[in-house]
Formats: sequence, C-alpha cells, structure tokens
Amino acid sequence: MPITITTAIPETRDAVMAARRAGKRVGFVPTMGALHAGHASLIQAARRECDYVAVSIFVNPTQFGPHEDLSRYPRPFEADVALCDREGVDLIFHPTPEVMYPPGFKTFVEVTALQDPLCGASRPGHFRGVATVVLKLFHIVPAHVAYFGQKDAQQARLLQQMVRDLDVPIELRLCPIVREPDGLALSSRNVYLSPTERQHATVLFRTLEAMRTRIEAGKRRAEPLVRMATQMIADTPGARVDYVAIVNFETLQPVEHLEGEVLFALAVYFGKTRLIDNMIVTLPMMGRG
Repeated sequence: MPITITTAIPETRDAVMAARRAGKRVGFVPTMGALHAGHASLIQAARRECDYVAVSIFVNPTQFGPHEDLSRYPRPFEADVALCDREGVDLIFHPTPEVMYPPGFKTFVEVTALQDPLCGASRPGHFRGVATVVLKLFHIVPAHVAYFGQKDAQQARLLQQMVRDLDVPIELRLCPIVREPDGLALSSRNVYLSPTERQHATVLFRTLEAMRTRIEAGKRRAEPLVRMATQMIADTPGARVDYVAIVNFETLQPVEHLEGEVLFALAVYFGKTRLIDNMIVTLPMMGRG
C-alpha cells in the first residue's frame, strides 16, 4: 500500500481513527523532517509494536528563537518520504505553519520548571513551542504510543510530564540514541558541520564515555565529573561549551552526589552549530544515616 500523505487536520484524524476502529494499534513518530537513521530507528520501534504507523514532518516555527536556524533548517521532503516508504510507514502528516497556527492562534503550553534549565536556559521559549506543537499533534494523530529519541532527553522528560499532568491518553516510548561509528549522535544539524568540526564533535561521546568510566570506578561526586568533562571539551579546538550538567532525570535539577536516575547532559557549539548529547544512568540510592 502506498503511503497516505495528508496536509489537513480533519483528514489526518479521520485516517488514524479509521485505523483505530479497525482494531489497529497506532504508533506515532513526530519529527521535523531531515530524517536519518535515528528517526528510522523510532519508526522501526513503532513498526515492531504497532499495526499502523504515522509520522509527522513539520518544522515547527514556535520552537526556534529569533536568531536560530529556522530558515536554513533542512527540508528534504522527497528523501524523507522515501525513508518512510522503506520503513513501512502508513501515513505522513505534513502540514504548513498556517494549518498548525492559523490566524488568531493564542494558546501555548508550558511545563514549568522542566522547561527552564539545560537547553531552556540558552533557548528561552523553545520548550513552550515544543510542548504546544506536540500536544496539538497528539490531538491530530490520536495514537496509542508515541516514540521519541533519548538524544532529546530534556524534551522527552518534559513531554512525559505534560502527558501525565494533562491526562493525555497516549504512551510515550523513549528509544536509544543512534550514533555514527565514531560515536557522534545522529542529528539533522550534523550537516552544518565542516569536516574539521565534524571530527572535533566526537569529543561529546568521548566525554560521556570518560564520565561513564569514572562512574564505573566508583566516582559519585558530580562536581569533579563536571569539571573533567568541561576541561575535555575546552581542550578541543573550536569547541565552545554551552553547558555541562549532571541532573536528576525526574526534576532536571543539579545533583551533588550521583544516585537514582541521573542525566549527564552536554550542549556544545562547533562553529555556529550547537550539538547536544547525553547519557542516562541509574545508580543505587545512598543510605541515609
């Protein structure tokens, strides 16, 4: 069966509801396009677990700041459709900004506290745009399960909270980061890197692995790990640290000692390109005397 490509909200919702009425379990992968093997892994997870798979391709303007890369964000729609076709996608929802944000649009969603640290500190308003568009997409594509990548860990945590707080009837699935052979996390923004910047960007994964090695050796204080990671990145030519953080994954607040579910998060500029990477580890809770 050829992929159904929709651009309007009613026909999209009708197609998904028809699949549900037929007893099919619906999986949904929201994307901004420029699809790569990381997105393919999300589609594959949905395909394994569901009977009907929908993908949205929408470069969401409300999550870009005034000086960010909205205008030059890659939009290779034909290549994206070809990837979806190879992966067995049933429906692609490809709306225009005018469909998603018609004249007079005034409502936005905020997940307070979780939207402010990490990427939120350097990209104010970003997660307000993310939460708003994803909640709209969940209403337009009423799926059983939605699939997100761990590379955007703060986004995933924020959306978990939104779904929980607003009683959205959808299950969120967090899927592993997909990496190049040298460890660089796949990202649509990697195409912006020069060959030299691309080589230097591998410091993100090497830094996370160095932190993992120290944790496995028993290190549990956050501050020396942050200091070590910051120095590794600072020693890399052309790399500029936005943040290096070790936080509790539930609260996204910094921790002094590593216990429970902990997120190690990095954001680094290579030239004008900002890349993020992370690692989530679960450690025993420390005894309280």
